[in-house]
Parts: sequence; structure tokens; C-alpha cells
Amino acid sequence: MKVLVLGGDGFCGWPTSLQLSDAGHDVTIVDNLSRREIDLELEVDSLTPIRPIGERIRVWKELTGKEIGFVHLDLAEEYDRFEALLRAERPDALVHFGEQRAAPYSMRNTIAKRYTVDNNVRGTHNVLAAIVATGLDIALVHLGTMGVYGYGWSGSAPIPEGYLTVRVDTPDGEIDREILHPANPGSVYHLTKTLDQLLFAFYAANDQLRITDLHQGIVWGTQTPQTALDERLVNRFDYDGDYGTVLNRFLMQAAIGHPLTVHGTGGQTRAFIHIRDTVRCVQIALENPPERGDKVMVFNQVTETYRVRDLAELISKLTGVSIANLPNPRREAVENDLNVSRDRFMALGLDPTYLTEGLLEEIRDVAVKYRDRADTTKIMARSVWRKGMETSPDLMEG
Repeated sequence: MKVLVLGGDGFCGWPTSLQLSDAGHDVTIVDNLSRREIDLELEVDSLTPIRPIGERIRVWKELTGKEIGFVHLDLAEEYDRFEALLRAERPDALVHFGEQRAAPYSMRNTIAKRYTVDNNVRGTHNVLAAIVATGLDIALVHLGTMGVYGYGWSGSAPIPEGYLTVRVDTPDGEIDREILHPANPGSVYHLTKTLDQLLFAFYAANDQLRITDLHQGIVWGTQTPQTALDERLVNRFDYDGDYGTVLNRFLMQAAIGHPLTVHGTGGQTRAFIHIRDTVRCVQIALENPPERGDKVMVFNQVTETYRVRDLAELISKLTGVSIANLPNPRREAVENDLNVSRDRFMALGLDPTYLTEGLLEEIRDVAVKYRDRADTTKIMARSVWRKGMETSPDLMEG
């Protein structure tokens, strides 16, 4: 299968590109390298040393004999070039990671908010419009987020995979209708993902595009079997307050002996998935696309859920590092439940990696190994959801 991986230089895109290449697919990365530019903007590097994209691709060929192509292209700004690329390459499928992916960064300031919307929404629509314009039968797999559902769902009923059956009262009696699960975004980043799913629903219905939307949880872990082959292939490990996930921040703090910073009560429940499972899920989705005329296929790409405080306690017990509670910079419920339906990937053969199995490996092989590269002033959360909180000394301390 010929596959273009949009955003293939990023945290999820790079290991996915290697996974697909290793599985025998013909892979070309399309990326504007904006994530590397954001490193310069934030003045913080990945904890792991990331080599230039050209070197990464050369090393992969040296080790495996497999070639990965690369096209430097901005999806949001260079529509004509992208359409021409589709006509020239005629790919069987696109994997779409080409979006600004961090909720805190999207709330950083007005510039970041506008950039996130412009980049993500325009880029996604350009992808869809280009598929229609070329007339090619291209399957699209998009990396979405569990955040489209929000965190207000409670009770024993699990969050369904994308769709909800509702009962509507009419003059002629009750009727059942299937709708997209109501969106409840908690940041500008999550807002763009909810707009994505509306774009997908329209183009699947109007133009019969074949689209799979992966509503993914927080990705943890750094290495996959492919990225671990050589340090020059190593994947990103972001630990800063804008791009570092809660788990990565905890792991980095544990590695340097810094208290684990839990925002608020730590009662926020989040969904998690290891990067090894992420790349496997993308491959499964790619190899099991919907048919033309089908509605958008939605998978909840999640393997387990944890409350933030329980996650901190787990790492604290493993490492002996203490826990500190700080004010929460986000506008969200103090506590939430999260029960997620995730049957489809399990039925298609996913064998998950769980936190209890992989945390020690992540601490030893990544956080501790590279801790001398860390800038400890960048660990704390600085992006805030409400005016006035940016002056809090607890949020600004290094």
C-alpha cells in the first residue's frame, strides 16, 4: 500500500512511519517541520536527541534497506502543491497527524490560539478538498482525540465509539436517531478536533470519502521496536509544561528528584495508550478501512484510564519521589469519571501495553538516561485557561 504520512516527523508520526515501512508499505512523510520550529520558540528541546529528518531517513535505510520519502510541505498554506502531490503519487491512503497537537500550547496566548485553528482546520479541510478534487479513492486515517467528548460524561454507561443513539419525541411518537456524540472541547486544540469530525461527517456523506477517525487518549512511552534500533531513530520525549503530557512530566520530575506536581485535586481521569499501541492501532485502522458510502468509522484509541492522583501515587511508589499539589491552570471539573468503550481495536487483535508493565522501563531507559539534557525551568505548566491565573507564583515557579 502506498501511504503518505502527514506530520510524519512528529511524536506519533515518526514511529508510525517506521511501523508502516517495516510492515512493507511504501511510505512518504509530508511535513512542514513546524514542531521543530516550536521547540525554538519555546526554547526547549526534546529530552531525547532528535536528529534531522534527512538523517533519520538515511539511518532507517542503512539499517533496514527500506526507503521512506520526504516532502517538505505545509498543508494549511500550500494547497496547490498538496493536490499536485496526490495526483503525482496516487497514494492508496493518507495518515493525518499534521496538526498542532498540544492543548496547553493552544491556550498559551492569542497567537497560539489563532495558529492552532488556522493550521489544524485549514490543513484538514485542504486534505479533504484535495482528495475530492483528484477523484482518487484514497482512504484517510486521522488522529483525533478523546477530548472531543470532553470530561463531563459520568455514570456506568461507557462513552461509545463516536456515535450515540438518541430518542426523539415527535407528534407521531418516539423515533431513534444516531448522531455524532455531542462534543465538549476543553481547549482550542480540542475545539479544532471537534471541527475536524464535522468536516469528516460532511465529506463522507456528500462525497463518499472513506474516513477513519481515531479518538486517542494520552500517549505515553517513547520507543517502539523500530525507533529503538538506533539512537539516531529515537522518538521525541516532551516534558515541558506545554507539550509534555502529565505522565511525561511526572517521569521527568521523578528522574531528577523533583516532587510530582499534581494540579488541583488530581481527580481528573484521563485515558492512556502506549506509543507502541498507537502505531499498531493506526496500522490496523489503515488495513481495515470503511467502504465508500459508509459513515466515518470512529475508534476510541485507548487501553486504560487513570486518575491523575492515582498515576502520581503509582510513580511515587516506584521512585520514592514525593507529590505536591498546585492550582489547576485549566478550566475543568475538579473530579470526573471516564468509562470508555474500546472494543473495536481489541476485536481486531490489539495486545495492549499497560502502565504497570512499562513505567520502570520508561523511567530507566529514557527519563534517567537523558536527564542531564533537561531544562528544569521548563517542566512547570505556564499556559493557563483563565485570565489572572498567569500571575500565580505556584504556576510560574521553575
